[in-house]
Amino acid sequence: MKIELLQLLIDFGFVVLIWAVQLVIYPSFKFYSAENLLVWHRLYTKKITFIVLPLMFMQLIVTVVHIYLILNFLTILSVVIVLLLWLLTFLIFVPLHQSIDRATNDNTTVKKLVKKNKLRTFLWSLLFIVSAINYFLNY
Repeated sequence: MKIELLQLLIDFGFVVLIWAVQLVIYPSFKFYSAENLLVWHRLYTKKITFIVLPLMFMQLIVTVVHIYLILNFLTILSVVIVLLLWLLTFLIFVPLHQSIDRATNDNTTVKKLVKKNKLRTFLWSLLFIVSAINYFLNY
């Protein structure tokens, strides 16, 4: 399998996942009572981590290997976007999720998740577009 196709498939998986998170999962948190959100959120974060973390590592590895094999504007842009996504995820979103798990400012935190996740949604969508262009240019 060509690396461009592998990257496109991983990025497609993320674009589907992030749009589901943005449009369905995060907004649904506001419909839970504080107690139910605390219980559900702890289960949710454990389960979603089994999906997201391996995908993030695969995406990072494939993107770094790709830039090593083919150094061009698109592969550089891909690495920059992936690194931004890692920073956003671990510096902003992990602490927000930890705040929900500590039951502090549930409503405010849920609103922040939805609002701030727009940037990740944009970046993962952009990354998918970059991967699609890269794939079709090298097809």
